Amino acid sequence: MTATVENEVGKARARKEDARLITGRTRWTDNITLPGLLHIAVARSPFAHARINSIDTSAARDMPGVAAVYTAADLDPEGTIGMPCAWPVTPDMKHPRRPVLASDQVNFAGEGIAVVVARSAAEARDAIEAIDIDYEELPVVLGLEEALAEGAPLVHGDLGTNRNALWVFDSAEAGTGGDVEEAIGQGEVVVKRRFRQQRLVPSFMEPRSTVVDPTGPQITMWSATQIPHILKTMAALTLGIPEHKLRVIAPDVGGGFGGKIGVLPEEAIALLVAQKLGKPVKWTETRSEAMLTAHHGRDQIQDITISARRDGTVTGLKVDLLADMGAYLGLVGPGVPILGAFMFNAIYKIPAYRFACTNVFTNTTLTDAYRGAGRPEATFAIERIMDELAAELGMDPLELREKNWIKHEEFPYTTVAGLTYDSGNYEAATEKARQLFDYDGLRREQAERRDRKDPVQLGIGVSTYTEMCGLAPSRVLGSLDYGAGGWEAASIRMLPTGKVEVITGASAHGQGHETAWSQIVADRLGVAFEDVEVLHGDTQSSAKGLDTYGSRSLAVGGIAVVKATDKVVEKARSIAAHLMECSPDDLEFEQGKFTVRGTDRSTTIQEVVFATFMAHNLPEGVEPSLDSEAVYDPENFSFPHGTHLCAAEVDTETGRVNIRSYVCVDDVGSVVNPLIVEGQVHGGLAQGIAQALFEEAVFNENGTLTTGTFADYLLPSAADLPSFTTDRTETPATSNPLGVKGVGEAGTIASTPAVVNAVVDAVRQFGVNDVEMPCSPMRVWSAVHRGRTAAGGLGGEAGGGLGSIDSSGGAQ
Repeated sequence: MTATVENEVGKARARKEDARLITGRTRWTDNITLPGLLHIAVARSPFAHARINSIDTSAARDMPGVAAVYTAADLDPEGTIGMPCAWPVTPDMKHPRRPVLASDQVNFAGEGIAVVVARSAAEARDAIEAIDIDYEELPVVLGLEEALAEGAPLVHGDLGTNRNALWVFDSAEAGTGGDVEEAIGQGEVVVKRRFRQQRLVPSFMEPRSTVVDPTGPQITMWSATQIPHILKTMAALTLGIPEHKLRVIAPDVGGGFGGKIGVLPEEAIALLVAQKLGKPVKWTETRSEAMLTAHHGRDQIQDITISARRDGTVTGLKVDLLADMGAYLGLVGPGVPILGAFMFNAIYKIPAYRFACTNVFTNTTLTDAYRGAGRPEATFAIERIMDELAAELGMDPLELREKNWIKHEEFPYTTVAGLTYDSGNYEAATEKARQLFDYDGLRREQAERRDRKDPVQLGIGVSTYTEMCGLAPSRVLGSLDYGAGGWEAASIRMLPTGKVEVITGASAHGQGHETAWSQIVADRLGVAFEDVEVLHGDTQSSAKGLDTYGSRSLAVGGIAVVKATDKVVEKARSIAAHLMECSPDDLEFEQGKFTVRGTDRSTTIQEVVFATFMAHNLPEGVEPSLDSEAVYDPENFSFPHGTHLCAAEVDTETGRVNIRSYVCVDDVGSVVNPLIVEGQVHGGLAQGIAQALFEEAVFNENGTLTTGTFADYLLPSAADLPSFTTDRTETPATSNPLGVKGVGEAGTIASTPAVVNAVVDAVRQFGVNDVEMPCSPMRVWSAVHRGRTAAGGLGGEAGGGLGSIDSSGGAQ
């Protein structure tokens, strides 16, 4: 009797990577030391906007250990090098050159002006203090609406405007829906709100770092980056380095969250300096530098209008965004809010929709992708406005959502934004979440607390989300003028002893690729999990790739691995048939063994591999190799979804928020490793809840970042977060052979509106219909205080409909 081999896919295996990562037995970029290595430090502007009158580096050159000091005149004498932006969202988008070092003007606090190269990082930083820069301060512009006002100071005077681009999607013009103005004009109920997406700092565990060695036949760059392949191509294009003479390696990377998706001025500086000196150099930022100059995320003003019939049927949705680009454009920054354009309609059947986004320059650190990249912002807005509509109609928020969501039997479904959702079951996920949460019981407790005027009120927050991930079909990216494709590459090397090397273009920074890819390959080839080695993050061993972001690793990179393994099996099939003297069509392949159909004659794939290596008896014209590669371009996005429910206790006397219960049921399609999925969900929840309650990057009136350390920027610890109740439903994707969907951003996308909806729900009876994020005790208390005052006294409660309450929580 043949023993059944347990499948690897679906097994909750501990990650292969964890032993070396947790014990520190690995190499982060800053651990890399080379003979003769020199260290780089950057002199940065303390002003958000200023003219540079002069730069005196003479004293710094005489400091101990200093090898060289450079300014823009030394590294870019022609003034032609500009950091790349890969997403020109409109033909007339304004794209000011972002220099590697500022020469005549600085446009945000922290912009680099000069570079010191020294024997040690400490000596380089000390010498920075000796550089004398004479500034002439210029007026700053910080607010989005202020920047667009007539007569506002210009970040870039030569552009004549602070408007970067205007991007519009209109369902009537696109032919995907009706006219939104007509729908709103005829709406029986119309709700308008303004929501603020505060600015966030991607607080990755490992600061950014790069090492460049110019002494070999190729220039070798190590960088703590999410995008080694894109970095290689962009560095070659930007700096004129022949691409075949540049090798980029992303070693183990301690987190990214989108914050390591850029092509950095400091990476360009390191390449230029290393070539000038002919010696290896290293730049590693301090934590304060990371918070000041690493790109920030979010930062939008969202004006949302929704219309509906009295029975709750939504008839129209209108979105007007202002999005802060900062002083310059990041690699994909202009396109981040555009990604959200396709998600404001979420899981709902909305017949008319219009989205307009104005990107704006301000004298602040640039913004770019941050975990979710446009989709968390969209989900927040639609889930908040659905709660506001439910309150206006006097409906239960879940009842309103169910009335408008796409039913499971309606898939595939083409939305008003033009995307085709391939699969989903919102009913199943919601019902499971509702039961785990005890939704009805908590609603009863909420009513009891309100009746007895308990100072600690209970709020229940709902978030039913979907997202577009698995970025992305290349043709779709092309239609959006994105500067690259969305494919991913993989190759399989079959070693003579039957072991397997997997080379993937997806570059991990904590996602567990080595484990998940090993599980997939073990099942597809019928080899042991331990016999698979996954190689990634090196453009020399993994020559093709488009890297890791947008929850694309498994849904795109993993499918490339599947395609490559399938090619290995087909190559092996013809050789196995030759060895067993049968037709390839007569062979069945299962659990690593080729068997002649209807007989007990078989051979293992390991035996075929060794016979191929020996090449003594191969079919005529067959090359002695089973190695295979594949490039996979997805046919569609993947669309995970789920329901998140939050119960929050709000102390109306202090404003303190305590999350009492948090339940989420996510549907991420077929699951390769439940343990990894659980970890990704937990991490995403932590970041989404942090936006709702804790984190905010703040600039003062001069453009100085006042939250530039973890003493000022409130990053929650495990003690600040609740225990989570998580579960899953499983609706496989139909667009890929594994049926998988993305999971890396789901928790972040769904959790923020669930928490804020809970906070607002707790204090809505006081006339509050919004609390600006983060919902700090002061902001919550102030909203309650304003609402009570507007209702006729500190002890009073607001009554009736809330349509007249503005988004700051006070009555109009």
